[in-house]
Amino acid sequence: MEAAGAAVSYKGFRFLAEIISHAVWLYHRFPLSLREVEELLLARGITVSHEAIRQWCDRFGPQYAAALRRRRPQAGDKWHLDEVFVKINGVRRYLWRAVDQDGNILDILLQSRRDAKAAKRFMAKLMKKHGRAPRVLVTDKLKSYGTAHRTLMRSVEHRSHKGLNNRAENSHQPTRQREHAMKGFRHVGRAQRFLSSFSQISPHFRPRRHLLTSTDYRTEMQHRFTTWNQITGASATA
Repeated sequence: MEAAGAAVSYKGFRFLAEIISHAVWLYHRFPLSLREVEELLLARGITVSHEAIRQWCDRFGPQYAAALRRRRPQAGDKWHLDEVFVKINGVRRYLWRAVDQDGNILDILLQSRRDAKAAKRFMAKLMKKHGRAPRVLVTDKLKSYGTAHRTLMRSVEHRSHKGLNNRAENSHQPTRQREHAMKGFRHVGRAQRFLSSFSQISPHFRPRRHLLTSTDYRTEMQHRFTTWNQITGASATA
């Protein structure tokens, strides 16, 4: 087992790593509620409460996501930025997201505004996380991006056009599905933590199927499940 998997400790938990990692996978991969995950586990003879599953997701989701992130190749040099509004406990917030030209999620950030200050905060976070600026920055026509670009990335080519940013806009779709299944988010902090994990775990099990033959798709998924078992410390028979 690789070090990334060994780093996850299940000390103090009475359930096996296979069960915990399977529950976390179900919750982040499919638009399921905690109670639905509880029911699926019960169908396999595993009795556990939905609150315990919530604790597993809160505890291990970020660890699994971090391990997957470390295994990914360096991000591409073209960054697509976009923001959508989400309702959290009835209050409108903005989910900022960045992806590279291959659709890999670079980072997300929930903020209360989408002004220049919010755009600069997100761009600064991105550059700090990846240790560099991109070659090309692609955004929609929101003026806040232009202000932040001139302040933080003046030497970077900035392409501002609605039609060029479909890559980032499409990446919001799984989040929208998840938001609907959860009947909305209740707390900003919990939403940020969940979406940070979700943005790494869910795409890991979503290869671009339309570009693969059925045989290649199954082979790719087997590789991805092997990686998942390695980072979670679960056996391949989970």
